[in-house]
This record gives sequence, C-alpha cells and structure tokens, in this order.
Amino acid sequence: MMRIDIISAVPDSLVSPLNTSILKRAQERKIVEIVVHNLRDYAYDKHKQIDDKPFGGGPGMLLKPEPFFECIEKLISERKYDHIIFPTPGGKIYDQKLANNFSMTENLMIIAGHYKGVDDRVRERFATDEISIGRYVLTGGEIVALAIIDSVVRLIPGVLNDSESALNDSLMDGDIIEAPYYTRPAEYKDLKVPEVLLSGHEKKVKEWKEEQSKILTEHWKKINSME
Repeated sequence: MMRIDIISAVPDSLVSPLNTSILKRAQERKIVEIVVHNLRDYAYDKHKQIDDKPFGGGPGMLLKPEPFFECIEKLISERKYDHIIFPTPGGKIYDQKLANNFSMTENLMIIAGHYKGVDDRVRERFATDEISIGRYVLTGGEIVALAIIDSVVRLIPGVLNDSESALNDSLMDGDIIEAPYYTRPAEYKDLKVPEVLLSGHEKKVKEWKEEQSKILTEHWKKINSME
C-alpha cells in the first residue's frame, strides 16, 4: 500500500478533496493511505506560533522552520521516503512522466507551504523534488499537493474501475493529446456527433481518432510554444 504524508498549516483545506470520489475509494480499498499532519501540532511554544516576519524585511509572513523540522524528522525516523516533494514556483514543471514515476513508489511526503512561503532551510535540508504545477503563484501548496496526489493515485493499479482508463489518457504516451469523446444523444441543440463515430467502421474510427489526436496535439504544442 502506498502512503502519502502531507504537512500543512491549513489541513482543513484538504479534508473534502481527499475524501471524495476516486481518492476516497482508493483509501477505502486500502490501496493508498493519505495522512495529513497539522503543522501547529509541532509548534511547542504556548501560542503554537508557526509563522514570523522574514529577515531582511518585506511584506507577508513566513512559516517557521522548527515545526517542519520536528514533523519531518519524526516521519523520516519511522519510514524511508522515496520522494519529499516541495512545491515552489521555481521548481520543475510537473508533468505526466513525473506522475508515473511517483505512482511506482511506496512513500511520498509533500511539504505544503502557505502565506509568503517557508523558511528556506526546510527546502535545503529535506526536499528531494522541487515541483511547480505552472507559471503562477498560489496562496498555498495545498492545491499543488492535491493535484499531485490525484494524478498519482489514479495511476495505481486497482484504483480505477476500468483498468485501461489511465493508460489511454492524454499525455500518457509522450506529448500526445487524445481525440475528443462523445456520447448520447447523437444530436443535441444542433450539435452533432461526427458521423464516423456512429458508423461502426472500426478502421475509419481509428483513423479519425488518430487524425484528431494529431490536430489537437499540434495545436497544444503551438499554443504552449513547444515546437
């Protein structure tokens, strides 16, 4: 069973997403264990302070190093982590290849920053993977953690009911975007399903999907300046 630990200053923000749909089912089936750690539980001063003003001035508050060190050192004394993930705008852009790699591991830890960020000594001491999910800044790392967890857990055998669902997803076979999908009704508000998909002709359907996939992939690369 895979185990994923998340360290968060605002653990309540993770409760609903982690207990819904596929992630809930994966935990109920004992395929994955997801443990959320409240950073305040590792702040031992009387005020449970987890943030402070940054040295050198500047706006915002930084999460202090002590609670993270206390929590992480406790966890790594109990098990070996394959990856300790530190979400940061300056990290490697997250992609399907990384999701695939993470899905084949046993223990993952995600350090979720908040406010202005985290004292950099936490990253320096513990992070094995610095990850960004895009060229923008979020209020906290919890959203990044959820994106990573969702993309990883769905790849674990036994999580999805259809064993081929994940294998056929866009980007699973390199930088390839899937052809569009349609279902009943065949016509809705003057919008029709492509005739070839209604023909029952397997060869033509396959050719159509390949052609559409090629068109969408080229468009995706163009708009993301990947060519």
